[in-house]
Amino acid sequence: MNESPMTPLHLLERLVSFNTESQRSNLPLIEFVEHYLSGLGVESVRVPNQTGDKAALFATIGPTDRGGVVLSGHTDVVPVAGQTWTSDPFTLRVADGRAYGRGAVDMKAFAAIALSLVPEMQASALKTPIHIMLSYDEETTCLGVVDTIRRMGVDLPRPQAVIVGEPTELQVADAHKSVFTYSTAVHGHEAHSSKPDLGSNAIFGAAALVHELDRIADVFRERGDPTGRFDPPFTTVHVGVIQGGSARNILPKLCRFEWEVRGVPGTDEAEPARMLEDYARRVVIPRLTRAGWPGSVETTLDVDVPGLAPDPGSVAETLALRLAGRNSTITVPYATEGGRFQKGGLPTIVCGPGSIDQAHQPDEYITLDEIERGVAFMRRLIADCAG
Repeated sequence: MNESPMTPLHLLERLVSFNTESQRSNLPLIEFVEHYLSGLGVESVRVPNQTGDKAALFATIGPTDRGGVVLSGHTDVVPVAGQTWTSDPFTLRVADGRAYGRGAVDMKAFAAIALSLVPEMQASALKTPIHIMLSYDEETTCLGVVDTIRRMGVDLPRPQAVIVGEPTELQVADAHKSVFTYSTAVHGHEAHSSKPDLGSNAIFGAAALVHELDRIADVFRERGDPTGRFDPPFTTVHVGVIQGGSARNILPKLCRFEWEVRGVPGTDEAEPARMLEDYARRVVIPRLTRAGWPGSVETTLDVDVPGLAPDPGSVAETLALRLAGRNSTITVPYATEGGRFQKGGLPTIVCGPGSIDQAHQPDEYITLDEIERGVAFMRRLIADCAG
């Protein structure tokens, strides 16, 4: 057994020390948590990805013959490359009432708080179990929870409620937008720029499609948000990357661009892709091929993260509002793994310490006050599950 419980700050220091940028393995962090829990007499289940270089972790404190409340957090963090940090982003720095480090607020503090309170959970003789779940790839695809969710009700307990601990300043978020990301490739034909009719310009084709996406974005802006709860109050369409061409005097053979749709609940997120495909078929491809040269447009769905839809009166919402001392819910503008849990039939809300405003920034931080508020929130959960 561990000689003495680790504090949230000590655990946060350890968790931050693992560089778990999404392109890296999270296994060293998972192994540390497994060892920590084992030292407390808590068994955990590792759920690896297909390549075996990453894993989720699921542990139960309390009865194992029934479902309880999941405290879910992701272990991966966004990159630090190109950011100017005051200190090493993977060494926790505590100063001026703040704990600085990559992932400090998004969202290793939530995991550190939950893990630090395991001894209190054990001492409380829980009647309703508390499950701790750590995932991977939230910052890229939100797919790191899917394999674990599939096992719930099979060889893992099926929870009554899920609390995703993304930073909401401990407000209870019952809804967020979905995210669909696409890659579009425009294929033309190379030729000397002095004789454009001897080829087809892929960049011109891509430019027309990007302009059409701008028009499509206006369509969804005008439709607005029927719930009136989101900011911005409409489904957004955005182009973030465009690449093409090899030289100024060569008609480009290929141009690619990456774009996304963030949909309010109830949106058909695939509609913009269908609208773009129709425009490509009617306008762009005929222009690419008008001189008899080959030309085509291909759009691929890269990532689809389901939104979180309001579920008034759900077990998760009722519990979280009680624990947080709130009377109403909020929406958040960012996507989370919450939609994956909800899609799996599990009542889910998003509620965690800290502010999203500090996430993904150089010198990312969470305040020590927010950590203490998170501890108080989870202690109320422990008391509720022991009652």
